[in-house]
Amino acid sequence: MSVITVNDLTFAYEGSYDNVFEHVSFRLDTDWRLGLIGRNGRGKTTLLRLLMGQYEYSGSIVSPVGFDYFPFAVENTEQETWEVAAGINPELELWQLQKEIGRLGVKEETLYRPFKTLSQGEQTKVLLAVLFLRENAFLLIDEPTNHLDREARKVLGAYLRTKKGFMLVSHDRQLLDTCVDHVLSFNREVIEVSQGNFTSWNENRERRERYETAENERLKKDIRRLEAAARQAHAWADRTEAQKIGSGYADRAYLGEQSRRMQSRRKNLEKRQQAAIEEKSSLLRNVETAETLKLYPLRHHKEVLAAWNEVTLGYGNISVCQGFSLTVRQGERIALQGKNGCGKSTVLKALLAAAGTRPEEQKEERGQDGDRKAEQNGKAQSGTVLVKSGQLRLASGLKISYVSQDTSGLRGSLNDYIEACQADRTLFLALLRKLDFPRVQFEKRMEDYSEGQKKKVLIARSLCEPSHLYIWDEPLNYVDVFSRMQIEELILSCRPTLLFVEHDQAFTDRIATRVVQL
Repeated sequence: MSVITVNDLTFAYEGSYDNVFEHVSFRLDTDWRLGLIGRNGRGKTTLLRLLMGQYEYSGSIVSPVGFDYFPFAVENTEQETWEVAAGINPELELWQLQKEIGRLGVKEETLYRPFKTLSQGEQTKVLLAVLFLRENAFLLIDEPTNHLDREARKVLGAYLRTKKGFMLVSHDRQLLDTCVDHVLSFNREVIEVSQGNFTSWNENRERRERYETAENERLKKDIRRLEAAARQAHAWADRTEAQKIGSGYADRAYLGEQSRRMQSRRKNLEKRQQAAIEEKSSLLRNVETAETLKLYPLRHHKEVLAAWNEVTLGYGNISVCQGFSLTVRQGERIALQGKNGCGKSTVLKALLAAAGTRPEEQKEERGQDGDRKAEQNGKAQSGTVLVKSGQLRLASGLKISYVSQDTSGLRGSLNDYIEACQADRTLFLALLRKLDFPRVQFEKRMEDYSEGQKKKVLIARSLCEPSHLYIWDEPLNYVDVFSRMQIEELILSCRPTLLFVEHDQAFTDRIATRVVQL
């Protein structure tokens, strides 16, 4: 049992006027399974980089062990996976790694494949196994679950639960509940350390916020009452003082005493008022404001918006998702689930391609009811989803809003992006602010945003688009827990028709009306 001590830490990025951390102090145990929680942009990844010694700072960080950061770039992905592992940890024995990856559900034969041929989930598991086999290191794990399917997340959580000595940055509530025993929370004003998992921490946070909100209301009433009493005492004192003029000696002495008492009472009331104001100012400093988001879904005149009938999808000569059938009815919120690579995103892209059909890409026919039908014609361009057999049918005039899992296209200024989207600028920026997007970010180039901030830009765009059907492909990757809960409340309140892929179990459990397994 050893202690990592952070004392009086202050840090700001070069050229920035605002400190990311200012006189921050806390202590961590090297045996803890620590969850790091906070809004996007609060400095979670920055803290990890400071612990790794990547930036200069004032204050001190004292640790009896070294730090390892995950994820990190593998320089030569052409090497066999075992060679990559040995390069990271030269003291590693093959049998140790074989045993360790087995606990993560990775087959031994994976070690003899080129690293680049592994799925993202397999790469994540192998690299974590390698790092946990190193001695005298406190592991800093930065959002390992992005793009991992649900089953892989469960395996990862169960594995981490058997370990100790790590700091995990994750927005997946179920994962945090599974494997952490302490929480380091980046609040609005302070950083706090508490014992427990995400659920216990969140319950304590909500309990504290309810108490502080009630105290705040009580103090506001007290301040209003004291203000009224002070004004009345001030008026009485002034009237009594004025009555002294023209009075006899005895009357003046009596009135002077009355005036003194009134002035004293007024000062006491003002002191009590100031004390109440100071007490009130110490409340609600760390309350995470989650303003209500708005969405304006359109109502279509048809009940069925989209239908796949025994569809086989593919890219060129490659077939994906054979014999797929699904009907999307108005008002449904359907979650597509399945392992990575089973075709979830392909299903979504096929619908988008059919909705934006071009004659050279897909044959378009009209049914008797006026709906569109996309069928095989063998002319899909490279990368375009092709309906190889079966039928995909969309309601006519269907308006779709799409959130992609890929944020790499976000470049340039935010204002130019909003203009290109033909979105209402005021509404767009207001939505970002409600998602705790700092105003200072509005002036920066989007390629400099964090991944969580980029995702919020895509979500804000979708919320600005009145549509019959919302298609979201892993919208919550990198998005903080509080924003996830805001989006959940939005969906439950506005009830849009939604077809989505999302590996956050808590989110899906709460908002999906139907789950479809691929």
